[in-house]
Amino acid sequence: MSPVQEGTTFDALRTQLQEAATAFADGPDALEGILLGIVDDVDRAVREPLEVFPVCHHSPASAVAMARRLREKQPKVVYLELCEDMAPLLTELRNCRLPVAVQAFASEVDGFPAAWAPLSVVAPITEASAEYQAIAYALDTPGVELVLVDRSSDHVFQWQAAGERSAAEPAEPADPDAPPADEEAALHGDAVGVEIGDLRPRFAELEEHLLHHGRVRHWSEWWHQYVELPLGDSDHDTYRQVMLLIGSLFRRLAPGDPGRVRVDEDRERHMWTRMRAHLAATGTDPADCLYVCGAFHAASRVAEFGVEGTDTFEISPPSASTWQYGLIPSSHAAIEAQFGLAAGSVSIAATQWAKNLKRTRVQPFRLAGQTGAKKAAKPRKSAPAPAAQDAAGTAADMLSGFLQRPPVLDRLDEAELLGWSVEIVRAARRNGYLASTADAIAVFETSILLAGMRDRAKPTPYDFQDAAITCIEKDRVPGRRDVRRLVEIMMGGDRIGQVGYEALPPLARDVHDRLAPLGLALQQRGVQRALLDMASRPELEKCSDVLWMLRHLMPHGAARPIMGERRLGERPIQESWDLALGTHQRALIELGYEGVSIEQVLEQRLRRTAYGPQATTATVLQAVEDATLYLRSRRLADELGTRALEVLATERSVDGAPEVLRRVRRLLGHYRTSEPVLPAWIESFVKTGYAHYCTLLPTAFTDEDATVRQVAAMLGFLFSMESLALSLGCDRTQLELAFAQSHPQEPSKVALLWAAQVHLGQLSRTELRARCDGLLGNPLVVPAYPRYLSGFLQALEPVPQLADFVVEAVSNAFARLPDPVLLPWLPTLITTLRSGGAELAPLLIREAGRIFPGRLAALDTWIPPWQDRPQAPPPPPRARTAALLTTHPEPCNALAALLGCEASWPAQAPTSTGAILTTRHPTTALALEALLIRM
Repeated sequence: MSPVQEGTTFDALRTQLQEAATAFADGPDALEGILLGIVDDVDRAVREPLEVFPVCHHSPASAVAMARRLREKQPKVVYLELCEDMAPLLTELRNCRLPVAVQAFASEVDGFPAAWAPLSVVAPITEASAEYQAIAYALDTPGVELVLVDRSSDHVFQWQAAGERSAAEPAEPADPDAPPADEEAALHGDAVGVEIGDLRPRFAELEEHLLHHGRVRHWSEWWHQYVELPLGDSDHDTYRQVMLLIGSLFRRLAPGDPGRVRVDEDRERHMWTRMRAHLAATGTDPADCLYVCGAFHAASRVAEFGVEGTDTFEISPPSASTWQYGLIPSSHAAIEAQFGLAAGSVSIAATQWAKNLKRTRVQPFRLAGQTGAKKAAKPRKSAPAPAAQDAAGTAADMLSGFLQRPPVLDRLDEAELLGWSVEIVRAARRNGYLASTADAIAVFETSILLAGMRDRAKPTPYDFQDAAITCIEKDRVPGRRDVRRLVEIMMGGDRIGQVGYEALPPLARDVHDRLAPLGLALQQRGVQRALLDMASRPELEKCSDVLWMLRHLMPHGAARPIMGERRLGERPIQESWDLALGTHQRALIELGYEGVSIEQVLEQRLRRTAYGPQATTATVLQAVEDATLYLRSRRLADELGTRALEVLATERSVDGAPEVLRRVRRLLGHYRTSEPVLPAWIESFVKTGYAHYCTLLPTAFTDEDATVRQVAAMLGFLFSMESLALSLGCDRTQLELAFAQSHPQEPSKVALLWAAQVHLGQLSRTELRARCDGLLGNPLVVPAYPRYLSGFLQALEPVPQLADFVVEAVSNAFARLPDPVLLPWLPTLITTLRSGGAELAPLLIREAGRIFPGRLAALDTWIPPWQDRPQAPPPPPRARTAALLTTHPEPCNALAALLGCEASWPAQAPTSTGAILTTRHPTTALALEALLIRM
């Protein structure tokens, strides 16, 4: 590239800036160096043989200038600043409705930290953008080649892994007054965004200065007012030089961040290396090419800048990660959220794009056959206006005139503003606001007032938005949308893109084909109701299988069952679904990156869950159940079941015991009813589980971290699987030894142990009832009695036959516990039944309904059955004692003498003295009788 020459195109501008630096700065050296350096950057870019076209992302002024320049120059090669590996997808844009995003996705990473997975890079594209104009021109014009020259998606993360910043220009904080992001704003997910031409000051003080003196709130409004509107209908040279000036200014005033500057310069070296290699390989004349890049990169100062650079940049090879590519739907809100733009700015830019086209009569480029695109009219055959050039043939200095020209004051378009005011009031009324014609007049006048206060002759959409919020917004929002959101919708709405059927990956197309019998337009956004009557239309059962798998794989709301459920061993008859596949199109497309069918993706995910480092026995059993339920694959279920057995043998805690018990019971019930013999893996699982839980039981009873619900689940596994385990060769001695070694101290676990002993026959119900009565009769234990009841409640899991006793224990607690003890325990009882006793509460309620009277009137005379037990009267002591005294009179005589009784023992009346003695002291005689019987 030829060096910058003094005294040529921008000599007058250099002189003026030098004089300004001398006049306004105490030390003119620094300021003069910055200003003259900016002019040098503009001059260098203008003189480049390969035309550099600076743009700003999602800028209608850049899009209009791009369309105009392409029709004037008609280049044969278009170099575009976009990830080079995304080129094959651009032809599919004609099958989509914009905005959409080109996505590169890698679910399995190799060469990057595992915590980064999955890797995702998106590049959103809107119609009002210069990159779309360049793509549409290159793809629909014969003989034109489109070359993407920016780093690949893999290199984006390579440089980030090396300690560099991401290839995406960092998103600045969004407007603090902006509403929270909604569903549409999350269409890009956590992907790294790449954009063409991020043009925002990196010097915080500079941005603050521009916002303050421009009397605007955020950067998007400043750019719209002071760049978009003046450049909207400017000529090519003026637009190009002004954008180069802005890019150079922001670049020179950027803070000294060596890492970020190095990334920017390496990107520029990468792009120029690719362009020089392409020019050398094809022999294309640089004059027939156009390089479209951000204005920040267009004002580059690296040594390799230009086609005449000799140094080459070494590009590292890609990593071993497997990348998948596709198109996903995007939206204006998603673009604003990802790149830190003000809410509604992209919608306002789309409206400004339509105005610029109407005012400048520039014919834009649109891909032929694109959904939602207007049919392109044939361009007028009038010769294009030649660009202004000086005597040497280079572009003339249009920058000096632009900087010296006062701003053009647009006349107030009262009809447009009045239409806005009426429309926002109509929209507010539809959304519950009590707005009237007076509010429309107030919005109209307030918009003009705000524009005047901000030195504007014509209210901007941002002024109108502030006026509408001031005049219509009340103390609360009556509906889902506030006034700010209503204005954004009115200005163009949050336009949401859609990927066409032909551009979908094979998996997504397969899903649509298999759901075609439903007769629904599944690509449309919104919720649609699907009714499946498998009894009359058996072919819909395959659709049901697809919907259940989608429910398992996709986010909540994509496929939601309203009626019907899927359980092991059951066949569906009728189902009703709410489907929103069009709304969740991005999630469906990303499923296509993982496989060619949803069955393959589901199997991969189940394997990943079962063999992952965080896998537990419960999660692996869930994978077994899902494989049986959704895939009906005995092969996969057996493989995952064997994996569950391996995980169980290595576990040393009982955290997942409740979930393990629930799933094993369900699988056993299914196999017993549907298979002639049990699978080998589940027999081994029962044997291993029986021995495993017998080993852990004594520790679990004393471990403070093990909850009573977990211990109850262990007992439930041992008791319910005992018959099967013993038939498979287990020894019941293991269980007896485990209980002999169990010595819990916590009251709830003590009660649980008592219940288990009743089940094993080691404790009778009478003894258990006596222990509970003893607890209630001990004042020191009464405060802890509710904890014993909690243990009895959990004991219903392993010992459900104790339900009547638990009802009795709870009733006695309500009858005998004092209020200071009972009332604090009631919330614990309720939470226990709600969280851990979902299966126990029906059993307890059913038993209580059997015991208690069915009518309120009968409650007063009702006597609990445990209080109505007939007690056999004790045998009369006289006859038994008389026989004892007659047989053994000596002990009685000696005892009488010790007690001071001098009466002799008459032979004729042997019972007289004994009767008197036993009548006075019956307890002593009974105790003596018991002692003699034992002897």
